[in-house]
Amino acid sequence: MTKVTAKLKNLDVAPRKVRLIANTLRNLPVQEAEAQLLYRAQRSSEPLLKLLRSAVANAKENAKLDPKTLFISEIYVDGGQVLKRSMPRAQGRATPIAKRRSHVTIIVSALENPKEERFSIQRAVKEKVAKKEPKKIGPKTDTSVETKTAAPKVDRDSGASKTDQKKGVFKKMFNRKVI
Repeated sequence: MTKVTAKLKNLDVAPRKVRLIANTLRNLPVQEAEAQLLYRAQRSSEPLLKLLRSAVANAKENAKLDPKTLFISEIYVDGGQVLKRSMPRAQGRATPIAKRRSHVTIIVSALENPKEERFSIQRAVKEKVAKKEPKKIGPKTDTSVETKTAAPKVDRDSGASKTDQKKGVFKKMFNRKVI
């Protein structure tokens, strides 16, 4: 069985907090682990997701393994460097603060007989933004008085004029009822 390793060093999250997530990922297929990490709210889930994707890419490129057959065989979190800081307290004293870091190691292996996929993850696709046309700089051609005193522009979607929309915003803001 081929094993592929990826390491993350000096993650600025305490090992105890990273282990909470790492323990839930152990022995999961890569696709399920990725789905779990995508929807976790913990701060360490994003770096772990990045590390997992790195391990899968390593397995795909270097070991020529199929990503659909991969699962997390081992994941462990070790303590890294501890940054020692102090916090000022009353009467000129200082209390120590230990800012802990973590080293995370993921080992991904391939299954001989993979299970069926339970779901598929669809990654967000970035939409291309249309380029705006540059404004034409030059003298105004129409400076008649009639255009300045013309009727207010009407919004095509709602049918309300621009002045009515402005009043609506202030109306919502200042006419709130207090219960």
